[in-house]
Amino acid sequence: MSDLPYTHEQLQALRKALARGERRVSFGDRLVEYRSVDELLAAIREIEAALAGTEGLPRRVRRLRVTTNKGF
Repeated sequence: MSDLPYTHEQLQALRKALARGERRVSFGDRLVEYRSVDELLAAIREIEAALAGTEGLPRRVRRLRVTTNKGF
């Protein structure tokens, strides 16, 4: 058994449910029904972040570089 609070199988099940437009997802013997697509997306993001953090994967970092020029 894994020490992770979430598994890749759970993440995959959530993604499949989202792709099919379903809000009910079963994990083994448990059935979870999400109230909205936003709630389902939040669950997916939470699991992705947890798995990325435990696997030592770098999180996405957005960098925005602003440069200005007077045009002269």
